[in-house]
Amino acid sequence: MKTALLISGGMDSVAIAYWRRPEIGITVAYGQRATNAEVRAAAQVCEVLGIEHHVIEADLSALGSGDMAGKAPANLAPVSEWWPFRNQMLVTLAAMKASALGVDRLLIGTLRTDGVHADGKPEFIETMNAVLRCQEGGINLEAPAIMLSSAELIKTSGVPNDVLAWAHSCHVANEGCGMCRGCRKHYETLEELGLEPY
Repeated sequence: MKTALLISGGMDSVAIAYWRRPEIGITVAYGQRATNAEVRAAAQVCEVLGIEHHVIEADLSALGSGDMAGKAPANLAPVSEWWPFRNQMLVTLAAMKASALGVDRLLIGTLRTDGVHADGKPEFIETMNAVLRCQEGGINLEAPAIMLSSAELIKTSGVPNDVLAWAHSCHVANEGCGMCRGCRKHYETLEELGLEPY
């Protein structure tokens, strides 16, 4: 099977890239505030690991909400960074690119702890997999870390610190703000692993 990974450049997708070694990495620049840093981190990791990297540019900032869009969270938001239908959009755009590249398996970095979002639950992955499978190309969607936390994923993947150090986790800026939920998760995960912050 030819495999592609949705790689945001965050620590979870970096760990999956190292662990699963897909042939292709796909990063979506959808108008999020940290676009430049995410694309840069993903590109660097793909280069280090010898993964073919593609960037999809689709500015959907007008449809965003919360921290990642630089707006107040929507009324439906379970957490401050919630962006409506974000994972559905990312999977759809990545699958569009993946089908042109002959990919038949698409990986997404959803974790057990992402269940706070409706699109971070196993049933969402199963449903989106069914949607992709019933269309031309029959792409399989998999979330290989869906039963793991970030720290567990990093341990399982064996990703070395020098590769993980490229990760960008901030939700609000191209330089880590140190205060958003993405930065806090990054630092808390490193602390849990007994690692110094990068």
